[in-house]
Amino acid sequence: MAPDVVVTTGALDPPGMLSRFGAWAVLVLVFAETGLPAIGVFLPGDTLLLPAGLACSPGAFGVARLSLPLVLLCAGLGSLAGAQTGFWLGQRGARSARRRWSEGRGRARMERAEALFARYGPRRAVTLGRFVPVVRTLVHPAAGLLGMSTTSFTLWQALAGLAWSQSLVLAGYALGESGRRGSTFLLPATAVVVAVGLLPPGVQWWRARRARKGAAAEAGLDSVTAPPQAGAAGQVGRR
Repeated sequence: MAPDVVVTTGALDPPGMLSRFGAWAVLVLVFAETGLPAIGVFLPGDTLLLPAGLACSPGAFGVARLSLPLVLLCAGLGSLAGAQTGFWLGQRGARSARRRWSEGRGRARMERAEALFARYGPRRAVTLGRFVPVVRTLVHPAAGLLGMSTTSFTLWQALAGLAWSQSLVLAGYALGESGRRGSTFLLPATAVVVAVGLLPPGVQWWRARRARKGAAAEAGLDSVTAPPQAGAAGQVGRR
């Protein structure tokens, strides 16, 4: 059991993957995280791009040196190709997925996806979803599943994908350029990026929770203050 655990942990360790596979790890893992829902939710995205950028900096210590142009290229290509693949999978599986998701948990997931696109609109949902962990894995197939225009999706996912991938790589590079102490700030910086990405769904959950509580309180107040029914009033009068 222990060797399996060690192997699995090493396989998902961003610095270890960068040391073994270099920029190709960025290309493959970013593609999988953004385009393959079955495995993408378990793969590092933000936590891989920041160390990759750090590894490109001459000022970084204790990490494998990588080429900044190559890492930027691999991050951009993986991001764009992955999102387009997820969208295509959603389009291709739309009919069968709707039948499969018509009951149980699948129906709830379908309703949440539809609510996301209804609330923000397709363009904003695709753009904002790119910066939220886990959501960026699911938003692309959802766009294809819900019938978003291919032209519109391609434009907005490209803009969001390049902004997300390039900014994180460059942020990691800047961290390395800050000197020896830059590497020590990698973990806190990654935690901040992940926390910021999780902030929008957290706020949305809190608002929905407040709305449900308010609706329940109003329903309870209405039941208390509602006038007695006519039949009940007649029975009391006869008595």
